[in-house]
Amino acid sequence: MAIATSEPRLNEDIRAGECRLIGVDGSQLGIFDVDAAQRIADDQGLDLVEIAPEATPPVCRVMDYSKFKYEQAQKAKAARKKQSRIEIKEMKFRPKIDTGDYETKKRHVLRFLESGAKVKVTIMFRGREMAHPDLGLVILEKLAEDLRESAAIEVQPKLEGRNMFMLMTPVKKKPLKPEGARAEGHEEEKGTQES
Repeated sequence: MAIATSEPRLNEDIRAGECRLIGVDGSQLGIFDVDAAQRIADDQGLDLVEIAPEATPPVCRVMDYSKFKYEQAQKAKAARKKQSRIEIKEMKFRPKIDTGDYETKKRHVLRFLESGAKVKVTIMFRGREMAHPDLGLVILEKLAEDLRESAAIEVQPKLEGRNMFMLMTPVKKKPLKPEGARAEGHEEEKGTQES
């Protein structure tokens, strides 16, 4: 059975001889000749839409098709707005990075993580630097240690070609529990009252 990618048949395009008719309010009106069903739709100033062509007899509904399509488009648009997109940012390092540059790039990575994006950290090797991939691993491990409260490592460091990369994902911070602080305060009050 082929998947219907086209629009449903409307009004005069409906080929069946008879159909099961559904009214505007969703009530079953019964089995009608297609010409009679079309007259019912025309009398109400609406369209006759074939909604289940595989059924025997096919099911048709009386509706305002243009309004129906508009509402469907609005629902799809709202669903896309609510859908959360996970963004992946990339930060590139070199194995011989200076302390100041490292701190600046670390702040950028932290900012990306705090905005909710995942961060792909890449170490780029050139020429003879490929002989010392351990230098890149040291930088990635240091970055992971520096950002351990804000990020978790989703993909451990991997060497692919001339690049080594690691994927970090933001960590959801646990809210502080004010109830625990209150409970400790009550214990202190009890201790002072007893003495």
